[in-house]
Amino acid sequence: MPDNLSPDIDAYRPLADRQLLAISGPDAAVFAQAQFSSDVLALADGHWQWSAWLTAKGRTIAVFQLIRITSDDLLLIFADGDADEIASQLQRFVFRRKVKIGLRDDLQLQAALTAPKTASGAVLAGSLAGFLELDVGSGDLPRTMRIAADAPGQVDAGFTATWRQADLRFGVPRLDASQREQWTPQQLGLDRLNGYSVKKGCYPGQEIVARTHFLGKAKRALQLLQLDAGAAPGVAVEQNGSTLGTVACVAGELALAVLPLEASDAPLSVAGLPAQRLPLLEGLAR
Repeated sequence: MPDNLSPDIDAYRPLADRQLLAISGPDAAVFAQAQFSSDVLALADGHWQWSAWLTAKGRTIAVFQLIRITSDDLLLIFADGDADEIASQLQRFVFRRKVKIGLRDDLQLQAALTAPKTASGAVLAGSLAGFLELDVGSGDLPRTMRIAADAPGQVDAGFTATWRQADLRFGVPRLDASQREQWTPQQLGLDRLNGYSVKKGCYPGQEIVARTHFLGKAKRALQLLQLDAGAAPGVAVEQNGSTLGTVACVAGELALAVLPLEASDAPLSVAGLPAQRLPLLEGLAR
């Protein structure tokens, strides 16, 4: 983790890389259930979960946090941009459903590297009338998010970088444009986050996800790597001079790479430099 933070690490700072998307209306939950990988209808009001939007071929377009304020009011947190483009694409599937989709530029998201005061696990605390609190950490690495209409604060690039590294430590994939529609949810380890369902009804890519799950065909998954130097997403991970896998996302000198589930313990390298395996943190499943 970067060590250039100010001493008051429990102070709340804006996360400049987040976008908020609202899905509202009488059919909001039903619409989200039909489009996203998680079981939205099984999610209680006042709770949140990890979710994803997939292509028909089961490839991941985006990973996000889905907040169910009520069945008529959902809020999605996107960490990797293009929420406006995703909103436009989702609009094509509304048809006659009573749903409105749009960015919530009036809301701001702040975060702190401290345990939440009231929220716990998937359970939210507060409301948008004041601020909505989310627990996005664990005992090993406590973190809190707050969403409010009025959330003053100065953007801290170092803090944003630290938060991104923490995401990778928990195994939360951060996909830039080059890595979208490249990976299945299993390859991105979304099972660790409870980010998809194989029991609910149909959604884009559901058949591929379920077949892979029930037939045990997942052969690759995310591995956290410590790099000697920064790398770019899409770069090969090598072992004994041969390509073993691919870097999916990077945060400083940390990377999540999609690697075979069964591989030798021989040393790895990325861009010709050593890469060390690190254990992923548990505790962020929702």
